[in-house]
Amino acid sequence: MEINKLVWKIGGEAGYGIMSIGLMFSKVCTRAGLYVYDYAEYPSLIRGGHNTYDVRVEQEEIFSQIRLVDILVALNEETVRLHINELTSSGALIYDGDATPIDLSKLRKDIIYISVPLVKIAREIGKDPIMRNTVSLGASFALVGLDFDIVRGVIEDTFSGKDKEIIDTNVSTAKAGYDFVIAKNISFKNKLQKVKSPLRMVVSGNEAIGMGAIKAGMKFFCAYPMTPTSSILHFLAAYDRDYSYVVKQAEDEISAINMAIGAGFAGVRAMTATSGGGYCLMVEGVGLATMSETPVVIIEGMRGGPSTGLPTWTDQSDLRFIIHSSHGDAPKIVLAAGDHEDCFYLTGDAFNYADRYQMPIVLITDKHLAEGHKSVERFDQNKIRVDRGFMISEKDAQVITDYKRYKFTENGISLRAIPGLSKNTLFLAGSDEHDEYGSFDEDADNRRKMMEKRSRKFDLANAEIKNKTRLYGSEKALISIISWGSTKAMIREAMKWLSKEEIEINFMQVICLNPFPSREIKDLLLKSKRVLIIETSKSGDLLSLIKENTLMDIKDRMLKYDGRPFYPEEIYDKIKEMMKNS
Repeated sequence: MEINKLVWKIGGEAGYGIMSIGLMFSKVCTRAGLYVYDYAEYPSLIRGGHNTYDVRVEQEEIFSQIRLVDILVALNEETVRLHINELTSSGALIYDGDATPIDLSKLRKDIIYISVPLVKIAREIGKDPIMRNTVSLGASFALVGLDFDIVRGVIEDTFSGKDKEIIDTNVSTAKAGYDFVIAKNISFKNKLQKVKSPLRMVVSGNEAIGMGAIKAGMKFFCAYPMTPTSSILHFLAAYDRDYSYVVKQAEDEISAINMAIGAGFAGVRAMTATSGGGYCLMVEGVGLATMSETPVVIIEGMRGGPSTGLPTWTDQSDLRFIIHSSHGDAPKIVLAAGDHEDCFYLTGDAFNYADRYQMPIVLITDKHLAEGHKSVERFDQNKIRVDRGFMISEKDAQVITDYKRYKFTENGISLRAIPGLSKNTLFLAGSDEHDEYGSFDEDADNRRKMMEKRSRKFDLANAEIKNKTRLYGSEKALISIISWGSTKAMIREAMKWLSKEEIEINFMQVICLNPFPSREIKDLLLKSKRVLIIETSKSGDLLSLIKENTLMDIKDRMLKYDGRPFYPEEIYDKIKEMMKNS
């Protein structure tokens, strides 16, 4: 029997409440003191289509989803057909035999079939067949033996803003499903038990970014909804009055980036968020922020392209585009989050870098990380410290006699004044090349100096930014992995499995992609016996950057480009194959 180890999956048509009940399952398990990692898949349709939600649960910390499933909740026949072979031997299929008749004689013989009258219970107690998802929630926890009081508590908290009748109906509906399965007295191979643990929260990558932005002192957020970053807009809009910032939904991405730049120019910390297609529209604005030396933070959540591509599936193919976005020489700092903790802390770094170096900062995520949830302990808010950079105070402005907003300096950074600060700090700002005062100037000598000035800021950032990479595992490992973004989760999970077999590998996560950590990566390549690069893209953007910046190639490669994230099993098998061949 497996104690506190489970993979649960629910599937059905869009509109069946798959996402809401999946998140509730994660929260119940987290409240029981267990670690969770969840992952949802849904098609690029406005209505309909097949949705699934996977929740992995363990007592030890976990980093990603895995392939096999212990319990499959099928809210329709399609779910059975598509996912029954994902069940482990002796796994359980929960379905509604009345609403979804299934010919068991044609299906697997090594799993348990549990027919629960989901629709009947939902209609009788919940008065709505859609509440079959809530019935299945109770049935699932009855099968693994978890105390219903924990389920009750999560349901009550989830619907705390609703009428008592709604709360009671949801609790009663779940309890009916729970009692139905308990009455069957089924012996199941997986059990969940409550354990003592630190308080943890269940957050998505987008929510962690929103939290990081609030803690960093963001005062303006503007975006046009675009998967997979839309929930940043939804999350921040829910707390704008609590933390005194402005949230604006623009009519398009061009408006969003320009409004964020305007807010940054006015002196407040500003952020926008989009995906690849929206970032295409923002590119001219990125150039404006570079030329006017205006701080702005841009979140770019990658999905499959080109064009509309795969709106609801994951990818890592925007990296080179982001680094080289905007025509002309437009230096910008590009960071990439690998997990939910990175999303929180790197957002704080992004705001500090934007202010210090007075340039646009892009923080990259992807669909898998942006929308997937993980149980994490509360973030250390003390690690986000606000650094507004080289800004003129109101007191200092009173004694300035000749203010040059774009003054040539040794490090390339000029003192920044907020518009309206003082009559002594008046200046011009525009999209054309300019002199130190901001006035339009096409003189050759001035152009050369301004280009070098903006370049020196980037060189300073390259020298000052620490921890561009992070190494996991022993430096003397037989095989080294290099990767970036959300592949970190699956790599760390595979490393955990391999270490139990005393196979030591290490993993270098590239966090800062621009300026590129050439020295750190070259050192690893020179020290390592064998190197594997892993990317969720066809072209391998990180691989090409490594070749460009180090003049070194990596022969062992894992490139996945079907819109789905890696599974740790794939990485585990690849490492085992490399060990065998070497």
